[in-house]
Amino acid sequence: MILVLVLVCTAGYSQNRSNTNAPRNDKRSDKRDRMNTISKMQEEEDAVVYNKHSLFGIKIATDGYGLVYEKGKYISPRWSKFWQIELNEKLHNKEEKVGRGIDVFGNVSQAKFGKANNFYQLKGGLGQQYMIGGKANRNGVSVSALYAGGLSIGLEKPYYVDAQRLSDQSRVRVKYSDTSFSESKYQVQGASGVTVGWNELKIVPGVHAKTALRFDYARFNETITAIEAGVNAEYYTSKILQMAVGKEHIKEARFFFNAYVAIEFGKRK
Repeated sequence: MILVLVLVCTAGYSQNRSNTNAPRNDKRSDKRDRMNTISKMQEEEDAVVYNKHSLFGIKIATDGYGLVYEKGKYISPRWSKFWQIELNEKLHNKEEKVGRGIDVFGNVSQAKFGKANNFYQLKGGLGQQYMIGGKANRNGVSVSALYAGGLSIGLEKPYYVDAQRLSDQSRVRVKYSDTSFSESKYQVQGASGVTVGWNELKIVPGVHAKTALRFDYARFNETITAIEAGVNAEYYTSKILQMAVGKEHIKEARFFFNAYVAIEFGKRK
């Protein structure tokens, strides 16, 4: 009788365990079938299996760096349209960090000699993407050409440095762009920091346009892992002051042109 009871309990436990694992196995099987279906469709060149996408990118340019967010929608087998938002900082090719002193903890304070303003850009635009070639297999690369343009808001923030006035040894914050600034009057200690100067922010509107190639090497069409390389042009309604070395040497510009590379990650639905 004991042996019979043990066999009955064992059979019941096995049945319950099998029933518990059944939904989990079904989910795994469904996911595996779905991924296999996507893989087969991906093996057919130029196959499009989505109707919208979103991505996030990190951009390095010849004159700065930035972040980009893109939202797109499929409109035909080869064409899609998108909108983008970018936040960038533009650097001048003459600016260079210079060590100015060492604090009690051994940290070296630095400042960019002659820098007048930090120049940020908040850009919004619309564009289109054309798929030149799809993936021949899951290890392939799809190549797309894209163009975009829109409005750009330039943000000029004064660049301050902490200095010591040589006449009375007092500590002050000054700007290289001030006409009264001179290395013979002030001993620069280091940059004041990114939080200083926002109350003097100057907004300069402009326009921008870009064209690029996008290389998507993600394994499945559901995801985006891409490298984008292109060129970008911007024009602002007034001149942007980035460098001011002394009183007579002012570097200003309205038009900016650069090349860039971006690493992008996203998904399709």
